[in-house]
Amino acid sequence: KLLNRVFGNWLFKPFNRLFDKGANGYEKLVQKLIRMSVIVLVVYVALVGGTVKLFDAVPGGFIPQQDKQYLVAVAQLPDAASLDRTQEVVQEMEQIALQVPGVANTVSFPGLSVNGFTNSPNSGIMFTPLAPFEERQDPSMSAMAIAAQLNQKFATIDEAFVAVFPPPPIQGLGTTGGFKLQIEDRANKGFEALFNSLQATIAKAQQDPALMGLYSTFRIQVPQMDIDIDREQALIQGIPLDEVFNALQVYLGSMYVNDFNLFGRTYQVNAQADADYRQDPEQILNLKVRNRMGEMVPLGSVLTVTPTTGPDRVMHYNGYPTAELNGSPAPGYSSDQAQHAIEAILAETLPNGIEFEWTEVTYQQILAGNTMVYVFPLVVLLVFMVLAAQYESLRLPLAIILIVPMTIFSALLGVWFVGDDNNIFTQIALIVLVALASKNAILMVEFARDQHKGGMSHLEAIIKACRLRLRPILMTSIAFTAGVVPLVLATGAGAEMRHAMGNAVFSGMIGVTVFGLLFTPVFYMLVTKKSQKEQHDA
Repeated sequence: KLLNRVFGNWLFKPFNRLFDKGANGYEKLVQKLIRMSVIVLVVYVALVGGTVKLFDAVPGGFIPQQDKQYLVAVAQLPDAASLDRTQEVVQEMEQIALQVPGVANTVSFPGLSVNGFTNSPNSGIMFTPLAPFEERQDPSMSAMAIAAQLNQKFATIDEAFVAVFPPPPIQGLGTTGGFKLQIEDRANKGFEALFNSLQATIAKAQQDPALMGLYSTFRIQVPQMDIDIDREQALIQGIPLDEVFNALQVYLGSMYVNDFNLFGRTYQVNAQADADYRQDPEQILNLKVRNRMGEMVPLGSVLTVTPTTGPDRVMHYNGYPTAELNGSPAPGYSSDQAQHAIEAILAETLPNGIEFEWTEVTYQQILAGNTMVYVFPLVVLLVFMVLAAQYESLRLPLAIILIVPMTIFSALLGVWFVGDDNNIFTQIALIVLVALASKNAILMVEFARDQHKGGMSHLEAIIKACRLRLRPILMTSIAFTAGVVPLVLATGAGAEMRHAMGNAVFSGMIGVTVFGLLFTPVFYMLVTKKSQKEQHDA
């Protein structure tokens, strides 16, 4: 009563008069649509065809790339570059990064490879923490925008290849975002064939607009020392082979000896030759080992050192020698489009015996497959069976379910309009929209069924249902759509996932409300027409 006194004369009454006029117009429109049911069906079929086209137009995806407030920069210097050179490049990267707006700090690790976090003097990693979300509200300050700026600025570094990537969307599945695959030598063709296949793939992929940031740490021209042991000479001089290998291990590498305690802490003792005695290949020949007679014999008497080249490390994937290939989709392209693009390139460039396998996030995406093809029909079937059991009829549920394709059409149209992809959050939104679309149709169909049982004709019943159920349908639809607006406008951590679901539900609810109000009465009359004829004949 208080609200009526305060708002009744100047708000409620004018609103009700305006709404009644709109309801009268809607009632007349429904009557016209029922008379033109054939045209409505043609439009409906065209929209269903548009839905199929939208599935092709909207790129597929898995999990949206998220702004996790840090980026990963990878530096790769020429083969056999020293750690000092890598340190200089990484320091230059830090100076450049700190000048970019939105970068809060840098943490660098020269000598560390992104491929398995192994030691590599010519590799480096730099983690770039970003400013808080509150200071990066502008789209030009997003993580991907900052990554693009850094890639552009790092391109001026001539001493190394530098690329910037976001972190992986799923923690633990990889070091960087984007995609990763393994090119495998399954026919034992050798490292050179594997390397040539890798380089041919990268060269062709760099020309594809859907791909960017392609790189690999696999190299085969790394300078190395090949040590050949003369086993017969070692036997003649009484030098056990184990002693030769142990000497090389201790002098050139290191060997753990024991621990000791000092000032309340435990320290390790590791034996290793001083740096001055292991700088040149010739110094290896001067290292000495004890023979069975207790004499110290130089290693040069039982081995030769030959300069050569080869891979600094060989990774294996599923038992095969492999070269990893990293990359990411270019701006405006989805992970699914990038996946298909690189697969087409690999089909052209890889010879027989060289195959590839996806790994990390992309492997999970392929493993999940297009589950929506199976899940969505099951959801619709479940809703149909529940309604059939409730109404004890197969016709009335059909009038409700027929509006579901319009749900998909509206949602995908909104996703396509904002440039998103059809990821798992979009698919969850589509399932939610099935229930919401059915709810609106149920409000009409169930009321019309009850009115028909009371003696009204089907036409009179559905017209009355449209008029009386218009207000609750609009009320619930507007309320739910307004509740989704925070997802559409979300910012901060995880905003990309909220956008994916919010955009689909927001556009889907608008379409469901409009199409449901227009098409559901026509569907009801079509599915009840046969039963009406049967009753008339009886």
